[in-house]
Amino acid sequence: METKPAAAPVWPWPDELDAMIAAASFHRNLFENEHVRYLEVIIHPGEFVPVHTHRWPSVVYVQSTSDFIRRDGQGRVLFDSRKIGSLPKTPAIEWLGPLPPHSVENVGASDVHLLTVELKHGSA
Repeated sequence: METKPAAAPVWPWPDELDAMIAAASFHRNLFENEHVRYLEVIIHPGEFVPVHTHRWPSVVYVQSTSDFIRRDGQGRVLFDSRKIGSLPKTPAIEWLGPLPPHSVENVGASDVHLLTVELKHGSA
């Protein structure tokens, strides 16, 4: 009996919310093919990144960080880095699953600078 791979879960959010469309001024596409998308993300102090999504799981190289607030698509606070104490040491590497609609606000005094490899065929 032949088995087929499980179908990828349906992404319920519109393509217009993709980071490269909805928040293009904060995401720079460094490389993309059918397997990966490699993004540079820079958020300067005081900047607000509008609501957007990240469809694929990713490996994130955190070059520098700052205090930030992540909100869901309705503006509810999901995470406030000021509530965890001190920021993680950088550089650092993190794994992130796909991110539904969210916004990010840099409320700190330094840049948030990330290099993100999104894995188009990965799973969360």
